[in-house]
Amino acid sequence: MGSSTLKLGRATRDAYGDALLELGASRPEVVVLDADLAKSTRTGKFQQAHPERFVDVGICEANMVGVAAGLAAAGKTVFCSSFGSFLLCKAFDQMRMAVAYPGENVKFVGSHGGITLGEDGASQMSVEDFALALGLPGCVVVHPADEVSAKELILQVAAQPGPAYVRVGREKAPLLYADASGVKLGQARVLREGTDVGLVACGMLLGPSLEAAELLAAEGVQAAVVDVHTLRPLDTATIARVAEATGALVVSEEHLTTAGLGAVVAQATASTCPVPMEFVGLSGYAESGAPDQLLAKYHLTTADVLAAARKVLARKR
Repeated sequence: MGSSTLKLGRATRDAYGDALLELGASRPEVVVLDADLAKSTRTGKFQQAHPERFVDVGICEANMVGVAAGLAAAGKTVFCSSFGSFLLCKAFDQMRMAVAYPGENVKFVGSHGGITLGEDGASQMSVEDFALALGLPGCVVVHPADEVSAKELILQVAAQPGPAYVRVGREKAPLLYADASGVKLGQARVLREGTDVGLVACGMLLGPSLEAAELLAAEGVQAAVVDVHTLRPLDTATIARVAEATGALVVSEEHLTTAGLGAVVAQATASTCPVPMEFVGLSGYAESGAPDQLLAKYHLTTADVLAAARKVLARKR
């Protein structure tokens, strides 16, 4: 993003398109559905390569999920895509009854996640998608931070049976992983070790957490940084280890703080290693605007992670 010191890669939605091409070439049972957004979600790459295994259902996400459930029941591995807000908010009942309840092999991918889709405005911003996806028992929930981890995690999601939700983004994301080695579904990745505070994040807030750790280091504070790309199944062991080592956590996400990453991390920490915690995230809906301006207005920047870290450190002492 604009003021970041980190090198930008491609958007995670681009990595999704690449992953679908790879899966389409190696797995003939993979089919892809979209709701008239193939260009935006990047499923159009799969459509061009395998038109016989692609269905544009049209602007009707609830119907699309029903079709996906039927294809999965017939033995297909189904990727079902739209904007995250449309997919989770419009089709939740079908996701619940047709996919999650019977445990069908449907992989939901919500593009344009969070508020960084920018000028499209609040109607298309998914700020509650983690909460809804976590409300589906047995549904894996993933939010990768960069193109490298996104492609690898989507391939791993495809390799296991059952429902899953993956959020990908519209904007170019900082390139945080040199390669995919060590990126494992269900395993949080400690990108930086520390002893004073743990900065836990996912998606677009992982970059600011790394930058905040660098600034804290200049002040003599050693911050651990943890990429919790998988919200379910949550890596409670790694989170507990970091909480015990640091004695304080800041959880940052581009989502409502009431029911997303912060909520599941707090629940896990409360039962393993309770420590003071602060949360960086959204408290309500955003508005239309440039992504950088929105991140600043709604307090999702490096400065905000840094302020939360200083606040929790003061409570720790």
